[in-house]
Amino acid sequence: MSALVSGKYMIFIRKITTQMLLPNELVLRPRFKKQLMQPQENILQAFEATKSAQTNFVVTRVDDHVFIKIPKAKQHFWSPQLHLEIMATNETECELFGLFGPAPNVWTLFMFLHFLVATLFLGFGVWAYSNYSLDAPYTVQLVLMALLVIVWFALYFAGKLGKATGKKEMYALYGFMEKTIGEG
Repeated sequence: MSALVSGKYMIFIRKITTQMLLPNELVLRPRFKKQLMQPQENILQAFEATKSAQTNFVVTRVDDHVFIKIPKAKQHFWSPQLHLEIMATNETECELFGLFGPAPNVWTLFMFLHFLVATLFLGFGVWAYSNYSLDAPYTVQLVLMALLVIVWFALYFAGKLGKATGKKEMYALYGFMEKTIGEG
């Protein structure tokens, strides 16, 4: 009986999160999904046509993927980009999956820093445990581990700050996407 209740609860949670534009305020890379009543190729061609018709955004298409970015001259460190994947559901409809994120070099830097902090944390943890097992002092390692936790939170809040800094651009990218697909 409890498995059935938890299953219903999970379905309820999935329904709620799929209906929201930004499923969670904690996410640094918001995602969304749209069902479009147009063929996939029409949507992709609409984005192809906007490449040269406007200069406010840089549009790049690779197969079923479209990347919309802010032009280099207007970009700042936290400028987001919008990655769209357009998947055909049948001959007259398609589904659009969107993902906002920082520029790839910023995302790579943040992932590298997170990996570095995690590796150092584990290393200091092993060192602290070794010293504990040998009845040697291990206070320094625990202090360094606590500092790494603080650095981890600082990285997270830096990402949140970056997301907040690029929020106007996120809305501009989203508005451009809606205008291009004929929904805005």
